[in-house]
Amino acid sequence: MHTKPKIKIKDNSELREQIDELYEGVSQVNLAKWSIIVAKHILEIADIDYNSMDEIVEGFKVNELWQIGKARMHDVRQAGFKIHKIARECDSEIKKTALRVAGQAVATGHMKEHAMVASDYAVKVIGLINSNDMDAITSEREWQLNELKKFL
Repeated sequence: MHTKPKIKIKDNSELREQIDELYEGVSQVNLAKWSIIVAKHILEIADIDYNSMDEIVEGFKVNELWQIGKARMHDVRQAGFKIHKIARECDSEIKKTALRVAGQAVATGHMKEHAMVASDYAVKVIGLINSNDMDAITSEREWQLNELKKFL
């Protein structure tokens, strides 16, 4: 069953569909790992030093602990909520959206569907930075697809 984007974005639908098809066969733990990679990549592109933001550092750590069975789903959800709270308080649309990538990535420990939402938010960030340039969006989707393939 294919996922539908939960946000409005300009996208390369063919590449998103390829990611979606692969995503279906990847474990929730590996999707959590992949979405954290996507989040770190986007935070860097958006010029956010996430290592200086306690909520993000803690969120990534909780997710990593969940991956090895040392944190509860509840802990992952709470960590994701903290990141979304700082996103809501952000003035820059690019930074706000990049923080949402991180929040969704952390929440992948709650439900695997959050991985695709993080992926879509990442595409939205690229669109915001590059005036919805399809070459930039396609390049991001190709990068995401190649990263996801590493988990097969």
